[in-house]
Amino acid sequence: MAFSSFEDLEVWKRACNLAVTVFQTMRKSKEYSLRNQMQRAAVSIASNIAEGAERPPKDFARFLRIAKGSAAELRTQTYIAAKIEIITPEQMHEVVEETKAIARMLTNLARSLKTDN
Repeated sequence: MAFSSFEDLEVWKRACNLAVTVFQTMRKSKEYSLRNQMQRAAVSIASNIAEGAERPPKDFARFLRIAKGSAAELRTQTYIAAKIEIITPEQMHEVVEETKAIARMLTNLARSLKTDN
């Protein structure tokens, strides 16, 4: 996997866009605890990609797994937010589908890294 910086990675760009979407979607929610958790999980995806990219491949793969876990966390919180009618079914669908796509990209990126394990 050749890239000069994490900013070159499409998965990082999509994760940043997802974080912006989550912040915009949750901006007016008075459910502060869930809003905070969703925003933190969304930011964690892009942040772990960036942090891992600055480390050796074995470490990068570990950070990609952490980012994938954050995507699953955000997906779960999105389902809950829709069930308690904080977000619309359409907003839920958008975030869920994007987290699934990002998770697939993270898996593929991790597989492409040359690691010792």
